[in-house]
Amino acid sequence: MLNRVQKRNLTKRDYVTLSSMIFALFFGAGNLIFPLHLGQLAGGHWGIAAAGFLITAVLLPLLSVLAVCVTKSKGVYDIGKPLGATFAVVFMVLIHFTIGPFFGTPRTATVSFTVGLAPFFPAKYQSLALLLFSPAFFGLAYYLSVEQSKIMARVGKLLNPLFLLLLVAIFAVAFSSPLAHAGSTSATAAYQTAGFTNGFLQGYNTMDALAGLALGVTIVTAVNFMGQTDPNKAAWVTARAGFFSMAFEGLIYVLLILLGAQSLGQFKLSDNGGVAFDQIVNHYMGNVGQAILAVLIITTCLTTAIGLVAAFAQDFHKHFGFLSYKAWLRITCLASFLTANVGLNQIIAWSTPVLMFLYPLAMALIFLSILSPLFHKSSVVYVWVVVFTVVPAVFDMVAAFPAVVSQSTFGQAMAHVQSFLPLASSGMDWLVPALVGAVFGTAHYLLLQRAKTSTGMEVPMKR
Repeated sequence: MLNRVQKRNLTKRDYVTLSSMIFALFFGAGNLIFPLHLGQLAGGHWGIAAAGFLITAVLLPLLSVLAVCVTKSKGVYDIGKPLGATFAVVFMVLIHFTIGPFFGTPRTATVSFTVGLAPFFPAKYQSLALLLFSPAFFGLAYYLSVEQSKIMARVGKLLNPLFLLLLVAIFAVAFSSPLAHAGSTSATAAYQTAGFTNGFLQGYNTMDALAGLALGVTIVTAVNFMGQTDPNKAAWVTARAGFFSMAFEGLIYVLLILLGAQSLGQFKLSDNGGVAFDQIVNHYMGNVGQAILAVLIITTCLTTAIGLVAAFAQDFHKHFGFLSYKAWLRITCLASFLTANVGLNQIIAWSTPVLMFLYPLAMALIFLSILSPLFHKSSVVYVWVVVFTVVPAVFDMVAAFPAVVSQSTFGQAMAHVQSFLPLASSGMDWLVPALVGAVFGTAHYLLLQRAKTSTGMEVPMKR
């Protein structure tokens, strides 16, 4: 199909549409609820917490897009390929199942329902209502993503502008009459002493750094359908549009965090950002606000669901071609529907440890990809960094599991060993080992280059 695409130069309008699509693919369920909750947790320390959050929720996703561009990759498989085909396939599967049918994609439906529709139903009927809502939600996601060439138009030109219009309306009302001065609200104990670090770790929950790697295939496909089939031009177009979309996303994050901090003037700390958003909108606009919120949240979650199910189907069809794109699309939509009915709190509880394991690996691969031209994508550098990163990542995963695992004898033994690693108390114990691995990997690469150069010099002399 791509062979029949007409090559052309992109207009400003094309860039706006592409940037809108990228923004919409990234900005979904967690991107609304986690910044709001972070604002409530941080209170008067919201600024320093926002700085940490923006690193993992904006900078890293932008770098993941740039990593796809620098390496001219077409998906997460290509990012992991320097470590071998087996690693690349395993990493691709782990990423796609994490942001796909196990956690990320089901969350788009549960957040849509919990924040937008649950308040309209009595508590005893909410499980049944979710069971009826989720197949309709994923059925619509399937319908809107089944034709790959139309994804950008449907998301970038239709759904995302509607979402932004409604979000701006909520911001206008809320900030015209703030519930409190954000700087005077109380912060939880953790954010009084470590606001930046906790904000940094909260950014994991958006899953956007992982999504950036996985959504690369969808973004690159959309760019190709726009006539940019040359890898160099496609990379430049993707990088430029990605920068604008991530910058705009960062602005919205700051406003959501500020809104969450201000809400403490009227409400207590909520269980999650979905509850907080519902309270804020109902306070300002009542039932009308709840209806607006329902449309807003369903719209933004639907755009992300479209991107995630499409990326899953595109990558799995490419690497497991015994099933078609449509077949994989049906599989991920069905699996996401089943997982969604577990409930939002359970999804968040069990996704956190998986993210604590995958995020360090993803960050390591993102930086390696961006810096890969410096060491010619040498596998030895990749191996050293990843091996040194994966061990503390396992410790972080075990520590983040619910008490049934983390407080078991095994979990406590792992925690004891983990306590000896630098930065363990802040959840950043992978950082120093990763840097050590980078040093060893670079030294190994330079030694190999020196040996190669020496061998090259000796051969002519022997002749």
